[in-house]
Amino acid sequence: MDFHFKPGTQPLLLSIPHVGTDVPDAIDARFAPCAAARADTDRHLDRLYAFAEELGVSLLSARWSRYLIDLNRPPEDSSLYPGRDTTGLCPVDTFARERLYRPGREPDADEIEERLARYWQPYHRQLQAELARLRALHGQVVLWDAHSIASRVPRFFDGRLPDLNFGSADGKSCAPALQDALQEALRRFQVSAAPARERLTFVFDGRFKGGHITRAYGRPEQGVHAIQLEMCQCLYMDEAPPFAYRPALAARVQPLLRALLQAALAWVRA
Repeated sequence: MDFHFKPGTQPLLLSIPHVGTDVPDAIDARFAPCAAARADTDRHLDRLYAFAEELGVSLLSARWSRYLIDLNRPPEDSSLYPGRDTTGLCPVDTFARERLYRPGREPDADEIEERLARYWQPYHRQLQAELARLRALHGQVVLWDAHSIASRVPRFFDGRLPDLNFGSADGKSCAPALQDALQEALRRFQVSAAPARERLTFVFDGRFKGGHITRAYGRPEQGVHAIQLEMCQCLYMDEAPPFAYRPALAARVQPLLRALLQAALAWVRA
């Protein structure tokens, strides 16, 4: 299978497009040594969000690495953030600007088209089909696109990123009332956090406003409300190799993630 999918019964689809690490052997052999670590993977998010199955939501996660093709980039490879540095549809370098391929082994235009058809389109066909199924059942559906990133990536932003970065394409991909519901859930969680120094920082439509998935499928006027959450990896894992999962840290943030998904579900059901 090109992805991992489990249909649910509730009007929410959880998409995790950057958790995959697989690369076909023939392509992996063309990579430079730096690619072996798959350093820019949204590691362990499937484990972090494992509780979501209990909520009855649909789960879709990637098998293939973003180094092969980025499922959260537009198929024509247009920039999500014009004028700002970013990686492309078939990246040629890492977040640390290391060259991904051995000299002269980068994919050409024909190969990129082949990768689109072979690896990118199956994920998006499944995503579209599940959104259509859930919308037919419930009338409205929330698409939650889950991501994570190192808390410090000088290439993309200065200093340390806020803990939780919600993106709604500047309010275009979901109803304002959904954002209000999420902010209320955040407020309640922050008030209950003790001590205050453990409270998480968050922002809506800051540095990350949602990638292709959020922007392409978020159509609130048609009953599809998409929100992206880009969270700092230090909240649940080690940001340095071997990128270990930290269960004790994860246990502190999972109640908030559960509360956020439950708030989204309560809102969309209403």
